[in-house]
Amino acid sequence: MADRWIADSLPSERYPIYTRANAGEVMPDPVSPLTASWGLVGPGEAGWRDAYVRAGTFDRDEFEPDRANCLGVFGGYLFLNMSTTRIYGVRFPGLTPELVDQQYFGDMPGITPYADEARPTDEHPVATERLQAFLQWVFAQADLPWLRDDRAEVERLVAHRPSFDELTDQQLIDHARSTLPLYRRLFTQHIVTSASAGVGLSVVGQVAAAVGRPDLALTLVAGLGDVDSAAPSWAMWDMGRIVAASPSLTQAFDAGTDGLSGRIDELAAGGDEAAAAFAARFREFLRRFGSRGPNEWDLRSAVWAVEPRTPLAAIDRMRLAPDADSPQARTEARVVEREAALATVRAALAGAPADDRAQFEAGLQAAHVFNPGRERTKTTCILLVHEQRLVALELGRRWAAKGLLQQPEHVFMLADHELDDVAGRAAGHPPMIPLPDHAGLAAEREAHFLTLWQLEPPFVSHGAPPPVASWPRKGRHVEVAAAAGDTLTGIPGCPGVAVGRARVVLDATDPAGLEPGEVLVAPFTDPAWTPLFVPAAAVVVNVGAQITHAVIVSRELGLPCVVSVTGATDRIPDGALVEVDGAAGTVRVLELPARP
Repeated sequence: MADRWIADSLPSERYPIYTRANAGEVMPDPVSPLTASWGLVGPGEAGWRDAYVRAGTFDRDEFEPDRANCLGVFGGYLFLNMSTTRIYGVRFPGLTPELVDQQYFGDMPGITPYADEARPTDEHPVATERLQAFLQWVFAQADLPWLRDDRAEVERLVAHRPSFDELTDQQLIDHARSTLPLYRRLFTQHIVTSASAGVGLSVVGQVAAAVGRPDLALTLVAGLGDVDSAAPSWAMWDMGRIVAASPSLTQAFDAGTDGLSGRIDELAAGGDEAAAAFAARFREFLRRFGSRGPNEWDLRSAVWAVEPRTPLAAIDRMRLAPDADSPQARTEARVVEREAALATVRAALAGAPADDRAQFEAGLQAAHVFNPGRERTKTTCILLVHEQRLVALELGRRWAAKGLLQQPEHVFMLADHELDDVAGRAAGHPPMIPLPDHAGLAAEREAHFLTLWQLEPPFVSHGAPPPVASWPRKGRHVEVAAAAGDTLTGIPGCPGVAVGRARVVLDATDPAGLEPGEVLVAPFTDPAWTPLFVPAAAVVVNVGAQITHAVIVSRELGLPCVVSVTGATDRIPDGALVEVDGAAGTVRVLELPARP
């Protein structure tokens, strides 16, 4: 197996440490070449650098011009550069590299301590002054109207999407490329907003600990409302209620998700009012949220608009939940708890200096504003990525029909610079120089790409990861299964205690075993997993940190959540009775499942 994938980056020599932490929830699967060349490696890396410069963390000349200083792809998998984020911790007032590691990446066994990689240039007094000004800016924001403007700009682009039938192949390519500067700017907003969210959480946590109530830190930032990545779950819940109230729809869902869309359409065509209402809601759902789905940052992803069976499978689980488990009821309960926690902390601070009280209020406001903002920036980016995806799908369809590709999805195996050559061939333009067989090349890459899916990339890499040929196959490593009475520890995500049967789900598109009231145990989560949170009693995730997706959505839905539980999907037996303590960050195995 070749050690280098066409999408791979050159590793940084100056900033050598990379991690899959957090990257695993952004892009859990290998990166397709078209994704890497259209958005991820170019505009994505540039956008992250822009964010560092905008906040004041780095001077632009501190970056290596041709190497992965923020985002890297190795062996086909996305990695985040930890060395540069640690420098952010060095230079940011009140932070440390260790705090940044914990906040953004979670527990990482075996990671090199920052002291072992520190560079003399990491300390930068001028950058620290700039970051102090950035900190004051973060504390001053009571609203983020520019994020709504960004979303409106992308929605206008979607609404004025040109008719693909009227565009040549080259015009389609040029249209997709025209969105890349906007993607770079939106990605900058995402990184700046994520950093700002971390600032607020850090202040809230420090103050809660200082007054002797560290257990309230997570409660103070729960149930905030207006979290974009939770919105699809609310819409699915409403559709699940339609199903639960309709005998005919219940029967259709009971027959399984295979062929479900056809059964619903038949019912609607036959005059079934509930089926017609459901079908109309589902069409609107796909219009609004069709860009979401598993591995949604990659153009090749079968998002909900491409594979509607996936959201139907989630609705199938939700319909079984009792009305009392509605997201609305859970969020309202978290709001009550948050207000009580806030009163407790404010009372404890009553005798503190005015500056301390002001700092707490500023940090609390930042957490409340920027945490939902982080999910909004991600949603806006994904909406634009989907526009690029639609162009690629149209090109793939056309080129496969002309025999220029063996399969339509092979278009994602082409790099940006190869698209013009294929478009020229499709238009009948003779090439200036001999061109490769793109159909065979794309098919060969597809075969190699699928082998990468079977491999387990290293969680942390110091410089370039070891050769791909040495990576273990997924599922081949064996964790010692937990026994009754064992306690697994991770990072607290959302407070609360829940007891339920563990349901280990490895694929968000196949949640058939998850029953209401069970504890969802997952390898990672992205928005494709969010609907599965709704029927669950709690969420446990192998990886994650304080501002990762699982934590933000669990706080919104009021689910006890523990992340960074290393090997949870291997160590927690499916069907075991477990107790999840979201505030303590623990999962206790109460009893093992009965043997069949």
